[in-house]
Amino acid sequence: MVRLRAWLQPLDDISGMLPGTLEGQRPGKERGAAKFGLSAFQRRIAIMLSPETRRVLVIMPAWNEGETVGTTVSEVLNLNEGYDVMVVDDGSKDATASVAAAAGATVLRLPFNMGVGGAMRAGFKYAARYNYDAVIQVDADGQHNPSEIAAVLKGLETADISIGARFAAKGDYKVSGPRRWAMVFLAAVISGLAHTKLTDVTSGFRAGNRRAIAQYLDHYPAEYLGDTIDSLVVAVKSGCKVTQIPVAMRARQGGTPSHNPAKSAIYLLRSVFALLFAVTRSRSRIVVQEGPA
Repeated sequence: MVRLRAWLQPLDDISGMLPGTLEGQRPGKERGAAKFGLSAFQRRIAIMLSPETRRVLVIMPAWNEGETVGTTVSEVLNLNEGYDVMVVDDGSKDATASVAAAAGATVLRLPFNMGVGGAMRAGFKYAARYNYDAVIQVDADGQHNPSEIAAVLKGLETADISIGARFAAKGDYKVSGPRRWAMVFLAAVISGLAHTKLTDVTSGFRAGNRRAIAQYLDHYPAEYLGDTIDSLVVAVKSGCKVTQIPVAMRARQGGTPSHNPAKSAIYLLRSVFALLFAVTRSRSRIVVQEGPA
């Protein structure tokens, strides 16, 4: 963790770095309300009147996903919703970065593998620095269907965090055995903490508004399950409101699934420990950045 924080700290000092200097930046794209001369007050009014005016950053953590990342990036951009796509290349050994850049994404390359939590933290720092109103995680392997992004973002109209849920009366995604038992247990406990019914608290397909981004910058663990269970529990304890949106997940569009019976049993044990650690965490002090960076 010390090593991770030591590397992420310089990202606080990227104010002098233009987004266009990152790999794969699409030329000519205006970024930030400051480009249009809007004050912080005017931006807040615009956002309240029309949610479609939100600047959304799609954060796509990717580790050796050269086989699928290009297609996933293209699917997001072809929606023509104005989303910006950042692929965080998490120390890949393959062509993930070059394929993502060729598809039209901005690419942030990490010097070594940090896991999904570390990759997402880098993405949140970028989003805060460049004044995005909302972020959404989309996996590079194609499991998160880009056509569902708008639905998950819509959840932010009533909450700070919106989760794309697999087990909410949509789709045919199935999990069995110890992994399913862990998911049911975790959902029950966190639903109680959040005072709302949640069926898929381990889903990475989730969106956050400015308040959520600010909270994540204070606490978003890099450890296994920290990016889902730990981060969500602390966000709830810190006052963030959570909702879920039913989505249909897809099978991996490439690569090899990592689950097997032995790993599922380990997942059950580790998820319980992750939850126990999470409930002992202190709440975050959330400072929401408003207006141009």
